[in-house]
Amino acid sequence: MTRTAIITGAGTGIGAATARTLASSCDVLVLVGRRAEKLANVAAEIADINPDAITHVQSVDLTDVTAVEGFADWVKQSLPNIDILVNNAGSTQPRFQGGLQDVSDVWETTLRGNLMSVVLTTEALLDHISTPGGRIVIVGSFAAQFGNGSIAYSAAKAALQTYAVSLTRTQGPRGITCNVVAPGYTADTELVIGRISQERHEQLISAIAVGRAAVSQEIANVIEFLASPGASFVSGQTVTANGGVMFPG
Repeated sequence: MTRTAIITGAGTGIGAATARTLASSCDVLVLVGRRAEKLANVAAEIADINPDAITHVQSVDLTDVTAVEGFADWVKQSLPNIDILVNNAGSTQPRFQGGLQDVSDVWETTLRGNLMSVVLTTEALLDHISTPGGRIVIVGSFAAQFGNGSIAYSAAKAALQTYAVSLTRTQGPRGITCNVVAPGYTADTELVIGRISQERHEQLISAIAVGRAAVSQEIANVIEFLASPGASFVSGQTVTANGGVMFPG
């Protein structure tokens, strides 16, 4: 049976690791992101993993309604159905510069990049997801539970958990599951590399029970399970993969 997966934010980090992981069990993969060259690199890696897989690269700004509508039209014309939708695309929170207008701008930009991008993509594709058996997996963050100093980012990720529960209620009768994976500190992602001081790195590590940061592949492994037929009775859940963080700094 042919399985089709769409992975957003697939050019680097968790998204790229998820695409490579799903390549072993999916016949068709659609890699979505802003940077076509990054996506093309991942597509080449998939060709080595599964030479029989059909891989499509789609450069899309998922915060733009018109762009998402165009992408959804392409999907519906090109693919018979979607078995797996992995909403991984996100962005960092800009730094506050000061003033109430800046507060407004930072919140709107952050919510657009981390919440609305997921909502727009999912809503545009909902009627094309396989019924029954479809899987929606949203990549959130442990920041939704603990906070991480980026208040707007944490709020956006928390809202994704509520959105997933709502999707579970509306899509459950169609046989579609929806879950959130909330990664902890994952050091090999663009959200972290070059953006965090050594002092902050050590502070975060000190709060992790297993004594290290995650790598993207470990998060992709959790996503793979939730996207699998074996997770057919898991829905509306937030699975936190954070190495045992209890009291983060």
